[in-house]
Amino acid sequence: MTEKMHNILLAEDDYFIKKAYTAGLTHAGFHVFVAGDGEEAMALIKKESPDLILLDLILPKKDGFWVLQEIKTDDALKHIPVIILSNLGQPKDITECKKLGAVDYFVKSDTPLFRLIEIIKKYLQSPI
Repeated sequence: MTEKMHNILLAEDDYFIKKAYTAGLTHAGFHVFVAGDGEEAMALIKKESPDLILLDLILPKKDGFWVLQEIKTDDALKHIPVIILSNLGQPKDITECKKLGAVDYFVKSDTPLFRLIEIIKKYLQSPI
């Protein structure tokens, strides 16, 4: 019996980070959808209903705070775990995201990709 391939939505506007994360996550066995701004992220989330969302906070058009709030107030989407990946590391940003419903929060520069993959696997194996 083969294991289900999990779908992950990566909402990130930085070209290098998009490429690196997509390659690493794909290599780890995930199917990755990439959105470059908040509006595109919401459209893809509604269309693809991913198993987990990696969300940057600083995005063009609509920011990550808006996307997170939209996800967590939508009955069809609110069950999807959202992990924040941002360069914003202020306690107020972390607190706000947790309050809005993010399951975890990581500062990009402090979190190597291999560690992020371990964390993603943990969230996908356990019920939220």
